Amino acid sequence: MNTDDINLAYKLRHALNENLDALPASTTERLAAARALALSRKKADAASAAPFAKKDWRRSWFDVDALFSNVALGRLAVAVPLLALVVGLGGVYQYEQQQQIAELAELDAAVLADELPLTAYLDHGFNAYVESQQRRQ
Repeated sequence: MNTDDINLAYKLRHALNENLDALPASTTERLAAARALALSRKKADAASAAPFAKKDWRRSWFDVDALFSNVALGRLAVAVPLLALVVGLGGVYQYEQQQQIAELAELDAAVLADELPLTAYLDHGFNAYVESQQRRQ
């Protein structure tokens, strides 16, 4: 709620309280019954939230009660998949790097094993051949 809404609520409450004495007895009784019903419903809702209201959330993570609370489990439910994602992406990156190194080593070994004259390495066609071999693998 913004400040305009809060100010309007205060003004309405003040206006209703000013004319409270002028209301008929039947209206006052109905309002009292409605208030009692609302309070009884509120107490039922408040009873289920009471254990969480008394909790001190400034405790450390090493507190057993705080560790198994809904907030801590919610944090773990977010942290564990994120950690798994980071570890998985790191593993994929390492695997791809190893594959690239192995391909380059194989190409270097093939080039060094061939008996080519040194002028073949200076030929542009040879460079195109090496690049096409890299793309195929």
